[in-house]
Amino acid sequence: MSRAVVYDTHGGPEVLDVREVPEPHAGPGEVRVRVTAAGLNPMDWGIASQPELAAQFGLTVPAGFGYDFAGVVDEVGGGATDFAVGDRVFGGALGRAAADFVLVRTPTGVSDAVFRTPDGISDEVASTLPVAGLTAAAALEAIGLRSGDTVLIGGAAGGVGVFAVQLAKLAGATVIGTASESTFEFLRRLGADPVAYGPGLADRVRALASGGVTAATDLYGTETAETALALGVPPERISTIAAGPNPPGGFRATGGFDAGLDAMERITDGILAGEITVPIAGTFPIEQVRDAVALQAGRHVHGKIVVTM
Repeated sequence: MSRAVVYDTHGGPEVLDVREVPEPHAGPGEVRVRVTAAGLNPMDWGIASQPELAAQFGLTVPAGFGYDFAGVVDEVGGGATDFAVGDRVFGGALGRAAADFVLVRTPTGVSDAVFRTPDGISDEVASTLPVAGLTAAAALEAIGLRSGDTVLIGGAAGGVGVFAVQLAKLAGATVIGTASESTFEFLRRLGADPVAYGPGLADRVRALASGGVTAATDLYGTETAETALALGVPPERISTIAAGPNPPGGFRATGGFDAGLDAMERITDGILAGEITVPIAGTFPIEQVRDAVALQAGRHVHGKIVVTM
């Protein structure tokens, strides 16, 4: 037997249980990963709490929990030639990551992903990268971010935002990030000029960007995107990740699955070079998964939440 986080009905953190389940084994074309860490994302508790969102991902109850994981390959099924027993890996397994073991098909598809974990990157850090890192990369790629841009990033202190800020800085852009005032110093350390969200945002951005804003990405809703449009940014240079597939205003809707093939390598190379830092706001054992989800769902953490096995 092994452990997994499961839920039988949709709801808040209270519906999550750690249960003993039959130990899975790698079948043809699969590898089994012994999970050591699972990074949490807003979509995880969104899927667990909202049946409509779960349906969009093809998930029904009872269901497992989480997407991002890191660990070690400990079984390789027939025909799975990309990885070997003992390989350190990280990746995504939709609705299955928070467990002692996950099975992942190779080569990977839309709902699964697996990458080798470079030496020098811990499992805890690796487990935070797939959703947030690839979503940030896709959000910037969608607007063609380039050196010399001044980019407005909405939700800059969140899990995706911390990667977007740093990737934008590496691209040579000036970054203005919306956030609550309690996160301003945190954002300054990442290299962004912080600005408070809410009414009057456009005026505050004008005061910070004397030369104007040339691009924007909204990682929370549409306030930042609408502000950028009002500031004269063309809609094709504004991306959103949380406004649905057909956002208003002609903005570019995107997500992690749209990231370029080299996006994860650029992120891990940046971490190894000390150019990207991954702030981990809290680490919880699997038995405290409810507390971990409740903390993250409050949207007041600076960085990522990790569940360890």
